[in-house]
Amino acid sequence: MSDRSRDGYALSTDPARVDVDLVHRWLAEESYWAAGRAHDVVARSIAGSLPYTVWHGDTQVAFARVVTDGATFAWICDVFVTTPHRGRGLGQWLVDTIVADLSAAGLQRFLLATRDAHEVYRRSGFEPIAGPGRFMEIDRRPTRGAILAIPTDPE
Repeated sequence: MSDRSRDGYALSTDPARVDVDLVHRWLAEESYWAAGRAHDVVARSIAGSLPYTVWHGDTQVAFARVVTDGATFAWICDVFVTTPHRGRGLGQWLVDTIVADLSAAGLQRFLLATRDAHEVYRRSGFEPIAGPGRFMEIDRRPTRGAILAIPTDPE
C-alpha cells in the first residue's frame, strides 16, 4: 500500500499522516454514527485499524479505516469526506482502494454499514447482507438511534 494521486488529491495509507484531532472533530461533531465519541476512543480506533486518508495539498479532506484480521474479513468504517470536497468521488475512491488493496492480499469478505450512502457503496460492489437473520449483535452505542434512523420520543 502506498500513496496514490488523482485530480489534485493524494490518497495515503500511512498511519503517521492521519490527523487524529481532525478526524476526531469530524466524527464527534459532524457524523451521525460517532456523535460525541471521545478523542481517546477515536485515537485507539485508528491505532487498531488500517487508516486511509485523502489530502488536497496539505489539508486532509477525507478518512476511512478498516478493521481486519488481514486474512478473511474486513469492516470498512468511519468513512468521512469534508463537505467542500463531497461529490467528487473521494468516498468511492477510498472504498474502492481499500477493497482493491485487501482483495490483493486475499481477503474475500467486506462489510460496512450506512444510513444514506447505499448507492455510493453499491457502485463499489456492495449489496445488502444475504441472510441478515444469521447476524447477531450487542449494540450499546449511544448513537444507535441515529444510526438506525429510529425516531426519538418527543416526550
